[in-house]
Amino acid sequence: MTDSIDTRTNWLDTETLNAVRGQVPLVYVDAVPVRVNDMGEVTHVGMLLRQAPDGSISRTVVSGRVLLGERIREALLRHLEKDLGSLALPRIPLEPAPFTVVEYFPDPSITGFHDPRHHAVSLAFVVPVSGDCHPTQQALDLGWFTPEQATSEQMRKEMTSGHDRLIRLALASVGRLP
Repeated sequence: MTDSIDTRTNWLDTETLNAVRGQVPLVYVDAVPVRVNDMGEVTHVGMLLRQAPDGSISRTVVSGRVLLGERIREALLRHLEKDLGSLALPRIPLEPAPFTVVEYFPDPSITGFHDPRHHAVSLAFVVPVSGDCHPTQQALDLGWFTPEQATSEQMRKEMTSGHDRLIRLALASVGRLP
């Protein structure tokens, strides 16, 4: 967690960012927040309800860009705090390793992971959180779902951008895919 406001200015203005998005892939992190029991088994998956890049109101995971000069762990902590609050208490190893790499494209037919704004390469992580989580900033809600609920047909209908697949991949990586 950070004790101060992030005042780094090592990002691009909107006009330059839009130009870059059309020319090179951007590096992102996706974090699937989970609750675990005393044995370390995933019991619940956290999903935000917010406006997705395609404009829909959808269930999503924590996601965001990696800033220039920022380590992956720092990016994960920053985005988890931004979306879940400063008391979420994520447990991220000093040297985190993703469970998969996701490639988002403007054309959803390429990989099934879709972002209409640009091509992005995202490192995806399952992140246990043990603190008090609340939706912040642009999220409307944060819901906690059992693995069975998170992979249900109803929940799949509430997700866009391929996040339904990402949730299934995350649960499979920790041995909890129903």
